[in-house]
Amino acid sequence: MKNPRRTDGRRSFLLAGLLLVWALWMALFPAAATAQARAAGGATITQMRLEQADDGVYLSAAVQFELPTLVEDVLDKGIAIYFVAEAEVFQERWYWTDRKVAQVARHMRLAYQPLTRRWRLNVSPVPITGAAGFGISLNQNFDSLGDALEAIKRIGRLRLGDAAEIGDEPLHQVTFRFRLDTSQLPRPFQIGMVGQAEWNIAAERTARLPLEKQR
Repeated sequence: MKNPRRTDGRRSFLLAGLLLVWALWMALFPAAATAQARAAGGATITQMRLEQADDGVYLSAAVQFELPTLVEDVLDKGIAIYFVAEAEVFQERWYWTDRKVAQVARHMRLAYQPLTRRWRLNVSPVPITGAAGFGISLNQNFDSLGDALEAIKRIGRLRLGDAAEIGDEPLHQVTFRFRLDTSQLPRPFQIGMVGQAEWNIAAERTARLPLEKQR
C-alpha cells in the first residue's frame, strides 16, 4: 500500500522543481520571453465580411497593427517591404474532411520614393518580383506613411470566385491570413532580423460567415 504522505511529498518536490526551472529561465532569458509575448500580438483581424455581387463573391477584411520603428527605418533607407493577405473558403462535410472551394491572395509592396517624397503601394494577385509582378500590379501613391498603411490594413474586394463555386449554404467557413512577408527582403536583412520580434507581423482568423447580398 502506498504512503499518501510520501506521494504528496514527491508531487510537492516536482512542482517546486518546475517553478525553479521557470524562475531561472525568466532570470537568464528575459529578452526571449519578452520577444515571444510581443510576437504573439503582432496584428489583429478586426473584421471579415463575405459579399455576393453580380460578378462573383468577395471577401473584405480589416487588420490592425502598428509598424515598429525598426521596420520604418528600413523603409526610410529605400528598402521596400511586402505584405500578403490570403483567404480560403471551405465546404463543411460531415462524412469527410472539409473541402476547399476557393482560394485567393493579394500581394502588397510598400516603398518610399525619395525623389517625390511620397509612398508607393503596389497591389497584385501574384508575388511582386521582377517585371512580371509589376506588370499586373495596381499602383497607388500616398503623401504619408500613415495613409499608405491605412490602405494596406483595409483589405477590400478579394474575389473568391463565382457564386456557383462557393455554394449556397447559409454559412461559409472562411480562413483569412495576413502577414509581413520577410522572404522578399534582401538577403542581408533576412539574416539580420533573426530573433527580432519586430518583424513578426501576422494574424489568422477562421469564421463562419453569411453570404451578404451586395446592394
